[in-house]
Amino acid sequence: MANRFRIHPCLALCALLAVLGGWCAEPPPTVPITIEGWEQEVELVQTADGGLLYVMTNPDGSVESLTPLAFAKRHFQREQGRSFVNRLFNITSPVGILWVSVGLFGQALFTGRMLVQWLASERLRRSTIPVAFWWMSLAGATMLLAYFIWRRDIVGVLGQGLGWIIYVRNLGLIYGGGRGPVGVQDDVDPEPALEEQAR
Repeated sequence: MANRFRIHPCLALCALLAVLGGWCAEPPPTVPITIEGWEQEVELVQTADGGLLYVMTNPDGSVESLTPLAFAKRHFQREQGRSFVNRLFNITSPVGILWVSVGLFGQALFTGRMLVQWLASERLRRSTIPVAFWWMSLAGATMLLAYFIWRRDIVGVLGQGLGWIIYVRNLGLIYGGGRGPVGVQDDVDPEPALEEQAR
């Protein structure tokens, strides 16, 4: 009898702790999600049974709860509804169109600088770097740097950031010392000149 009496208070204490633990437990966490181009506010909510639900609050205040599969289908349908150009350039808003235009124009300048350098070299029949090359490099790098910052692309930011410093330095060397701009920078092999001096 004594043994049975000792077990009951233990069970009662365990039950009491379980109830108190349920009352004191923190509510399941919610994670806000931002999806560009979506008007709804989206939160990922863990349910009491450990499942997941996407809770979408519409601009009019109505709320939808979607399972992960239903949310994925909704996202897929939205993506399919976007135009080919928007999907090609990963544009989800009018602001995105502006930024992609900045990036494309910067890339055009960056590619055009090589064309300018090639034409100048062909005209002089030797390798040369015209001042326009450095100006186009600086303008293109500035636009691409702004675009990569908007995209949050660390690889692009690092690549264009270092180049930007080099282009500014070269223009400083060209225009520095009060000499004014030099029309064409020559990449001339110094060895023939040294051989002539030796003779």
